[in-house]
Amino acid sequence: MAGNAACGGGQIERNGPLWRARSTLVDLPLVAMFTLLVFAASARWEWHEIFSRWVLSFETWQADELPLTLLALTIGLSWFAARRTAEARGEIAERLRAEQHIGELLAANRELAQQLIRVQENERRALARELHDELGQTCNAIRVEAACIIKAKPADYASAVASAQRIAAAAEGLYALVRDMLRRLRPAALDTLGLIPALQELCESWEEQSGIACRFFPGQIATDPDDAIGMTLYRLVQESLSNVLRHAQASAVTIALTAAEGKTGGKFVVLRIEDNGCGMADPDGPHAGLGMLGMRERVAALHGHVQFVSAPVQGLRIEVALPLEDCAP
Repeated sequence: MAGNAACGGGQIERNGPLWRARSTLVDLPLVAMFTLLVFAASARWEWHEIFSRWVLSFETWQADELPLTLLALTIGLSWFAARRTAEARGEIAERLRAEQHIGELLAANRELAQQLIRVQENERRALARELHDELGQTCNAIRVEAACIIKAKPADYASAVASAQRIAAAAEGLYALVRDMLRRLRPAALDTLGLIPALQELCESWEEQSGIACRFFPGQIATDPDDAIGMTLYRLVQESLSNVLRHAQASAVTIALTAAEGKTGGKFVVLRIEDNGCGMADPDGPHAGLGMLGMRERVAALHGHVQFVSAPVQGLRIEVALPLEDCAP
């Protein structure tokens, strides 16, 4: 077939490695045969002597130096071609590495997108279950108790009071359920209290639930960052504490929020999260986990920087720097 050659019952792809190897084996003998033919013809008809006698009449213009000059030019062009070939190979190798890295990033983004979809669906499923089970049952209980009060006779005052108390308890439980759902969808403390009190409340509630010591050190930040940065910092702390509880086997966590100024004068808000757990062998490796990948994506979306520093049995330290114009150290 055109462009292909049969080899062992298969086809050799044109411009493929096997095709180039076979082409090299064919071209090298051709070059050697051509060189031998030129040498034989030159020896037979003494081309060099004829050329020397011809250029002898042009001695005034040093034309007899042309062979050596042309040889030097040939060597120089060969060296130039070798340099350009090496550079081209280096550029091709660099491009291949870049394409491989892009492929890895695309695969990681696809995996992160799938994980995000799964998390969203799990959250929606959990909310739907709670709405159906808890909210539905509570509403039914309130309706039943209200019907009892409506049907109660004046002599059944104590029964009506008991029904009203049960309605009040059900309403309180319903309010707690709605408040918990709202906190999961968006932490209300960010809107009502601000970033630092919200992080303090998060650390205290997580310490109470997990039994792991969690210390929060707020820095000197002039004003609260905007909503995007505040939400990102809150979610980073949430994800980090969740990872500590699931994987770190730590007994203490330290969280610090400070302001800093970059080398070029830009202002940053810096978040440091450190635990004394089992650590990780390679926190930047491909098996670091989707949680860390999600943290990188959140920070990169705000043009920030994140660094994971860890070693086995030495804990994990997460350092995040987000650009912030309104933050003064």
